[in-house]
Amino acid sequence: MKRSDMRVIGRCFGTAVLGPRGQLVVPVEARKELSMDSGNKFLVFGHFEGLGLILIKVEAAEKMLNILSSRLDEITKLVKESRKANTGVTE
Repeated sequence: MKRSDMRVIGRCFGTAVLGPRGQLVVPVEARKELSMDSGNKFLVFGHFEGLGLILIKVEAAEKMLNILSSRLDEITKLVKESRKANTGVTE
């Protein structure tokens, strides 16, 4: 399985204009490719030192949190091992 380059931001679908009521229209190509429908809810994050936004579907965030929480012990162990390796601490 090919891993994607984490430095790649993603595909650009075009532009959107913020309307007077604070609404953005997502380009139709993006809505189709990303399976975005009317009524979908998104988490909205500021990014690029206040110069951009990231939108993540709520259900995608829920899936990610479920995966992380189900593997929390494993993740905790990896974080501890990483910290020990970085500080040179041995048991």
